[in-house]
Amino acid sequence: MSKSQTPARILYERPEAHIARIVLNRVETRNAQDALMLYELNDAFDRAAQDDEVKVIILAANGPHFSSGHDLRDIDQLETLQSFKTVGTWCGFGCAGAEGRMAFEKEAFLGFSERWRNIPKPTIAEVQGKAISGALLLIWPCDLIVAADDASFQDNTVLMGVSGVEFFNHPYELGVRKAKEMLFRSNWISAQEAHRLGMVNHVAPRDELSAFTLELARDIARKPMFALKLAKEAVNAAQDAQGRGSAMQTAFAYHQLCHTHNSKVFGMIVDPAFFAQTPSSLVSAKSELAKHDAKTNSAS
Repeated sequence: MSKSQTPARILYERPEAHIARIVLNRVETRNAQDALMLYELNDAFDRAAQDDEVKVIILAANGPHFSSGHDLRDIDQLETLQSFKTVGTWCGFGCAGAEGRMAFEKEAFLGFSERWRNIPKPTIAEVQGKAISGALLLIWPCDLIVAADDASFQDNTVLMGVSGVEFFNHPYELGVRKAKEMLFRSNWISAQEAHRLGMVNHVAPRDELSAFTLELARDIARKPMFALKLAKEAVNAAQDAQGRGSAMQTAFAYHQLCHTHNSKVFGMIVDPAFFAQTPSSLVSAKSELAKHDAKTNSAS
């Protein structure tokens, strides 16, 4: 398939007045997130945020699973960065060692997630199937989460030799003890368990997920826009006053330390033992990732 024939990674829909629906559409990779997909997603969020007719934004995904997380085979990040205007003020994306990796992740992972969290409009994540690691960076910034009854959530980064995903919201989503268990065990949390813990607002039958989410968005969209914006800002401010921002930056620094440690010890940014416990469809990422990191390290 030629580049011009490649399906759009992100779809932008207006299912009805005052509601925008943004859809992940990289179905063949189970919506694995490469840099291009993330920048296109950010553009879609900006489009909805800047449209005064839109009151509520839904984030959904095509295919059987919401997202398999970061695409570990994505080694063309610099090319993507040259195609899009960066949203932060960090530079040095092409630098060797920790500098380039941290710059990119501070922009496209932590940076985007923070931006989306602070969009001054209500956002709803509509989640089905598996949501793995990097998927949480898309789901957790949303104000509300509706999960299909078959949905499950996992952060398996500790299995990769990393201390947690870049948007470290685990304690705020699950509570401290459950957050530790999720990280220590790299286990799955079902939609039902996530609902019990307060991470998920509603669980709906899979075949009713989109309709349920749209009705929720419709109900919110009936409210005055200015009041919705300020209500969101007030709740976010309450969470930030508890030190969320500082905790997030500390966890992000630890995440980068893990990458540097793994690069030093294994020659790649994750522990290669992870791939022995990973489906064969992702094993090819090992050689690509190792090749890329070896090239970067040799330049330092």
